[in-house]
Amino acid sequence: MLLETMQERVELEAVVEEFEWLTKDVGRVQRETLQKILEQNGATEYLSQWGLNGRTDPDTYKACVPVVTHADIEPFIRRIADAGILHNSSIITAKPITAMSLSSGTTEGKPKYLPFNEDLVENTTQVYKTSFAFRNREYPIGNGKALQFIYSSKQFTTKGGLRAGTATTHLFNSVDFKQTLRATQRPCCSPDEVIFGGNYHHSLYCHLLCGLIFRHQIQLISSTFAHSIVHAFRTFEQIWHHLVADIRRGSLSSRITSAPIRSAMAKLLMPDPDLADAIHQKCLSLSNWYGLIPALFPNVKYVYGIMTGSMEPYIKKLRHYAAEIPLVSADYGASEGWIGVNVNPKSPPEEATFAVLPNIGYFEFIPLDSGSGEAVGLTEVEIGKEYEVVTTSFAGLYRYKLGDVVRVAGFRKGTPELRFVCRRNVVLSINLDKNTERDLQASVEAAAKVAAADKVEVVDYTSCVEASTEPARYVVFWEMSGGASDEVVEECCNCLDRSFEDPGYVSMRRIHGIGALELRILKRGTFQKVMDHFVGMGGAVSQFKTPRCVGPANGKLMQILAANVVKTCFSTAY
Repeated sequence: MLLETMQERVELEAVVEEFEWLTKDVGRVQRETLQKILEQNGATEYLSQWGLNGRTDPDTYKACVPVVTHADIEPFIRRIADAGILHNSSIITAKPITAMSLSSGTTEGKPKYLPFNEDLVENTTQVYKTSFAFRNREYPIGNGKALQFIYSSKQFTTKGGLRAGTATTHLFNSVDFKQTLRATQRPCCSPDEVIFGGNYHHSLYCHLLCGLIFRHQIQLISSTFAHSIVHAFRTFEQIWHHLVADIRRGSLSSRITSAPIRSAMAKLLMPDPDLADAIHQKCLSLSNWYGLIPALFPNVKYVYGIMTGSMEPYIKKLRHYAAEIPLVSADYGASEGWIGVNVNPKSPPEEATFAVLPNIGYFEFIPLDSGSGEAVGLTEVEIGKEYEVVTTSFAGLYRYKLGDVVRVAGFRKGTPELRFVCRRNVVLSINLDKNTERDLQASVEAAAKVAAADKVEVVDYTSCVEASTEPARYVVFWEMSGGASDEVVEECCNCLDRSFEDPGYVSMRRIHGIGALELRILKRGTFQKVMDHFVGMGGAVSQFKTPRCVGPANGKLMQILAANVVKTCFSTAY
């Protein structure tokens, strides 16, 4: 065991050394990466139309190939989905596209198809190894298990026979990736039958049950997004009596009906009244569930997941559950591919930065304060400035706008460390006003303090523009942890309205060019219904992100929200 641990340390240090080498001469690595991508795929139908004629240098590439969005390349992706694995090579990549990834779909109301191939598995492997190597320096974990709230999505086949599902599902079906997980984390305490169960309510129940069975062996708790971890422990608050009863009698609740899950769980469960009593006492001893995680899992070293962007609102609740256990933000990527790694795991999630790995893609950045809109390279970005990310990948995306806004926080050797700011297209706008996801979050946080003074918590939120009235107005939807008085709701509504500081918004509100903000309070469990809808469309729970702004195209979501409003209030702030 000691030899194994020493060997692990040597391997992890080698990963760190490789990262330090890659980031020493980022310009060279980026040129070589672009050259490799274009040499592999230059003869494809997509790239050959732009007249590169075998040239692979960055200047020619930028001059010839346009910056695009998903809408521009969707026809090519649809053809690949329809052609199948035997006939899709040479459309956007020389190698066949082996599967289709589905984006979360929470912003536009429906998932996007994105190409998936073995190169993405390799990139993910590199990201996971690098991230773990830096993380394990600060929070070394021993031999134990991980409580991972991970779920597969519904998979289906495209017209051409390609597997379609979330990138996470494809990764967990990969033998190579599973080997990486075993090497860089600790075995998931849940069997595969739980991860790939068809009903996520049942999977979540069994994830929690497995965690309790192995409570002293759990070294880390993780999920793709912070929301999934918060959702899991909010669910625990409601069902812990049932979990304790299962442990006490050594058999799984009859509410879990999946035969494969029941068979797998039967191998883990045996009557354990002592464990049941211990968990029961721990739960009763907690005050408002503060410190739930260390109480249940005394050997946990940290909690890990994406905690930036739209996940930031869940940090406060996650800290409540984790108490003194460190929260570590996971790496920066998207369904389209990876961008950077968190090499500063001790930074608070709100201050997380991500060092760009220069060999996993070719990266460009469009300055937000530049009228020209000309993209600059990875080595040309400036500290303190904000940019929109453009990526060129090994999976057939060329000069593709991710839709993310990042701020350059600094440099790690030669590579920039990026701070995620917001999604570019999540904007509340009616007239001269322009409020981003971050602006909405700041307003909600300010108003939530008013609710907190009345001992009521904002569970989740979203928004929309109500354009059917004159003048149009912002509508903010809140789900709250309990009933708030009309006076508190009114004060929260006014605070929301006042906290939008965009000059265009303030000026238009003052002259009533924008109507009074409306706050709509939702029934408890409404955002659970939203997530159920998302999962029903083929999404995975671990990939779910509450959309912060609901557009007119997302009609079904608007129906769910409208059907669950219990109270409304209009601002009198202006």
